[in-house]
Order: sequence, then structure tokens, then C-alpha cells
Amino acid sequence: MHWIYLLIAGLFEISWAVGLKFTHGFTRIAPSVLTVAGMILSFYFLSLALKNLPLGTAYAIWTGIGTIGTVLFGIILFEEPVTAMRLICIALIISGITGLKLLTQ
Repeated sequence: MHWIYLLIAGLFEISWAVGLKFTHGFTRIAPSVLTVAGMILSFYFLSLALKNLPLGTAYAIWTGIGTIGTVLFGIILFEEPVTAMRLICIALIISGITGLKLLTQ
């Protein structure tokens, strides 16, 4: 179950990171409230995962999920560039996350 908590935490990590773009510096109420809620839920589920997972592994995977998700949403929602180097870097993050998962019981 702790891996599921970590995945959920990572998804909320993506939601609040992307939500920050819509808050316009926390001047828009609804996006700001949703972004803060995403932050709280992300940290909550991360804390649940940390009950059973090593800190370094969980934190690296949590931020990796957030990084990959925000890059993809940046490409989809904000027309950020898709370059070969960006895709290679995403692949490297995915391989790191996979390696950490495989090496952790």
C-alpha cells in the first residue's frame, strides 16, 4: 500500500505544481485554494508512504513523478518545447525511478 500512497502523493505533486501556473502569484482565489489543497494532500500521502519506505527513495520517486508530470503538462497545456534532449532527460528520470523502485523492498 505504501507504493500506492507514494504514487498518489506524486500525482498531487503534479496537480499543485501545474496549479501554481494558474494562481497568477496566488492572486486568483479558486486556483490558489485548489493548489494549496493539492500541496496538503501531496505531503499527507508522502508522509503515509514514508512510514514504510526509505526517505531517500520515496523523496526521489515523489519528486521524479512530479517532475515528469509537470514537464508533460507544460508541453500539453502551455506549448512548451518538445526537444530530443528534454525527452532523453525524462527517460533518464524514469530509469532512475524504476531503478530505485526495483532496489527497494
